[in-house]
Amino acid sequence: MVQSSVLGFPRIGAQRELKKITEAYWSKKASVEELLAKGKEIRAHNWKLQQAAGVDVIASNDFSFYDQVLDLSLLFNVIPDRYTKFDLAPIDVLFAMGRGLQRKATETEAAVDVTALEMVKWFDSNYHYVRPTFSHSTEFKLNSAAGLKPVVEYLEAKELGVETRPVVVGPISYLYLGKADKDSLDLDPISLLDKFLPVYKSLLAELYSAGAKTVQIDEPILVLDLPENVQKLYKGAFEQLTGEGLPEIVLTTYFGDVRPNLSAIKNLPVSGLHFDFARAPEQFDEVVAAVSDSQTLSVGVVDGRNIWKTDYTKASALVNKAIEKLGKDRVVVATSSSLLHTPVDLANESKLDPVIADWFQFATQKLDAVVAIAKDVSGEDVADLYAANAKSIKARQESSITTNPEVQKRMATINESLSTRSSPFPERLAAQKEKYNLPLFPTTTIGSFPQTKDIRINRNKFTKGTITKEEYEQFINQEIETVIRFQEEIGLDVLVHGEPERNDMVQYFGEQLQGYAFTTNGWVQSYGSRYVRPPIIVGDVSRPKAMSVKESVYAQSLTKLPVKGMLTGPVTCLRWSFPRDDVSQKVQSLQLGLALRDEVQDLEAAGITVIQVDEPAIREGLPLRSGQERSDYLNWAAQSFRVATSGVVNSTQIHSHFCYSDLDPNHIKALDADVVSIEFSKKDDANYIREFSDYPNHIGLGLFDIHSPRIPSKEEFVTRIEEILKVYPADKFWVNPDCGLKTRGWEETKASLTNMVDAAKEFRAKY
Repeated sequence: MVQSSVLGFPRIGAQRELKKITEAYWSKKASVEELLAKGKEIRAHNWKLQQAAGVDVIASNDFSFYDQVLDLSLLFNVIPDRYTKFDLAPIDVLFAMGRGLQRKATETEAAVDVTALEMVKWFDSNYHYVRPTFSHSTEFKLNSAAGLKPVVEYLEAKELGVETRPVVVGPISYLYLGKADKDSLDLDPISLLDKFLPVYKSLLAELYSAGAKTVQIDEPILVLDLPENVQKLYKGAFEQLTGEGLPEIVLTTYFGDVRPNLSAIKNLPVSGLHFDFARAPEQFDEVVAAVSDSQTLSVGVVDGRNIWKTDYTKASALVNKAIEKLGKDRVVVATSSSLLHTPVDLANESKLDPVIADWFQFATQKLDAVVAIAKDVSGEDVADLYAANAKSIKARQESSITTNPEVQKRMATINESLSTRSSPFPERLAAQKEKYNLPLFPTTTIGSFPQTKDIRINRNKFTKGTITKEEYEQFINQEIETVIRFQEEIGLDVLVHGEPERNDMVQYFGEQLQGYAFTTNGWVQSYGSRYVRPPIIVGDVSRPKAMSVKESVYAQSLTKLPVKGMLTGPVTCLRWSFPRDDVSQKVQSLQLGLALRDEVQDLEAAGITVIQVDEPAIREGLPLRSGQERSDYLNWAAQSFRVATSGVVNSTQIHSHFCYSDLDPNHIKALDADVVSIEFSKKDDANYIREFSDYPNHIGLGLFDIHSPRIPSKEEFVTRIEEILKVYPADKFWVNPDCGLKTRGWEETKASLTNMVDAAKEFRAKY
């Protein structure tokens, strides 16, 4: 009998229960007991759901109140000193590391003011993890005060009658994905492995004592370009983690091709290996050959990153190839990765076109997929399931929904001229200086302002039809005017309209483009309590009419200062959607570039001559390994952006924005934007920006963390700017936040922006 396995399940709850209770706890509207109880309820539901579906191997410890990597930092006492001074409860330490904490002293609580740890993208996904931060004084130990979370949750499932396989990020990946604290910049975190392994081993021993016979250890860095010294660590490390009194280990990799690092894990003393064949089927023959006679192979054939229905016949064919080589008792049918990256349940989508909905599987439906495939290759009769699946696959392939001849005809017009500005940057800069006459250290924001409860209520009323279109537009115009007047009042130089009409930076545009489908409850965690509803690209993309011109023109009519037109770039629209899997991402990105080109030109024609086309996902989409695929990606990603932005005159200033990724100047040079803004507030080393000192165009450096509620003082901004000016020229430096202010409240937004502008004015006086 071939077993079925799920590497992890979404933890947010089908109706975003985790978000609601977490934010209630942060705002002191829920107790810690209520928070923990809701977490326990979500976990129980997930385990029972998988058990009822017939999944054989169910993960535990896949739940987190914030981030699974941050959980390990708390568990292993990797807690920078600044969080240990305030006698916080463990759950509050976790949240302080994840999002910062700032509160005034009360009769029962001491004052706290501490910034968050750095947050970056989890490989090439839109999930963000909190980067572990190490120092020479890091003392690894099991943090008993926080509770041994993997053990607690394993026992919790066992009490419910569900035997689970605990999942833990592996020791080498955990260290490799971390960074050194600013006071220990000479430290290479991977050098701490010998100190870390005994503590990691003690966790495994605790799990074994609790009854766990097998654990899933995730080593996702095996799909990266690993230096030889890191590859060599695997053998010795896993020899230490196996033996008497310890559980068996299934080593898992995902998101890519492990072959360049295959020698690192060949013949490791682990009981099983898992590989992602949804993302990298080309590795099949070599990795199967590397499975030893004593190991099982977990075949990841159900995609954990996308929502398209698994082709059961193709999946069974691949699994059967593994069975031919290894036998049924040594093969497991699995999801390619955790299902964290997919929405919870397609059954909650009552408004989707049923024709299109038949093409999808969300996390709950993917449980059925792994079970069906496991039954089929085991010899059970699932003919009806396979016939229905084949019918769905064929219907999508033959659907007219996926093809637009006009779009395909226009794609043939893309050439170098279409994707090149009419003049080089120095000529454009001269025209822009004459037009805008901006001061030194020009100030701006990234786009969105707080999405208040009032905005959400009115949007909901309009969606439900309880207010008219005219009433809703009047409300939106009032919100825009409020944002414009505030920006004028505090002295910002280049304004934004605040985006009150937008539900999400990708969904808003997707809803106005042909070729997209949308969900009602298709939420996916991006970080912490920030969830997104990725739209789904189902066909060729085009723009029937203007999408953002009306609001931008209204905002500009209210002020003499320049107001930026705000758009989301083609690569980000692609990456933050669920993309098609039947045409290349290059084709989809260029289609989006053409659609946005029309919007950029309409904005310019309407008098909006500062236009920001955000591309925060351009680094995220970078192939995980160097080589031709990465080079090709950078070429078509930059071309897509330039297709969107190159049809404007020299004096129209094109901005772009990037956040929460490790950027290389080469990733942005090819865009040829006039101004780019990048996340910088959580970078401990100002020398990071030195890499950009030769970048010819202008850069706005994000000076405060918009994902944290804390308010930086003016003095904090001044200190940060002074550090930057040691390595970066003042005449190319724009001043702005890290990202949009959508998730923040008005009080903290006003205070933070006021302090930021005041700091910029101080430096203008100096320079």
